[in-house]
Order: sequence, then structure tokens, then C-alpha cells
Amino acid sequence: MTTPEYDWWWGKRVNENVPMSSQENTRPIEEHLQVIPSELEILEAEKMRKRKNKAEEDLGSLKIYYKKLRLSIRTIGLGKISEQWR
Repeated sequence: MTTPEYDWWWGKRVNENVPMSSQENTRPIEEHLQVIPSELEILEAEKMRKRKNKAEEDLGSLKIYYKKLRLSIRTIGLGKISEQWR
């Protein structure tokens, strides 16, 4: 059998060991859930950027080449339709 004083002491002791949260130290849940990109994701993104830049450069070169080709075709007359050749 326990005395009321012991029950009070035991309840106080247990409750003092439980950490109480204070509002001043709390952070929004968004901070806890922030996604930090891994090194692999960063490297993959950099590779994709390089590939995209290379593709854009190649497309620009192809456009220039196409324009030069069309100009050459017009200059030598290969662009004429069959009725114009007659």
C-alpha cells in the first residue's frame, strides 16, 4: 500500500522527466519536410542541361546549314518545277 505523499512524489517525478515543448523553439512543418537533392540528382540534372545545350547548338547549326543549302539550290536553279525547266 502506498501513501498519498508517495503517489504525489511519484507522479511529480514521472511528469518532470517528460520534456515539455515550448512554442518559441518550434519550426514550421515545411522546414522539416524540405527535400534536399542528392548528389546523384544534381549530377543528373547537370548532364541533362549539358545535353539540352548541345541539342540546341546542333539545331542552330542545322538551321544555318539548311538555309545555306536552300540558297544554293535557288542559286543554281535546282528548285525549279518541271514546267519551268521547259
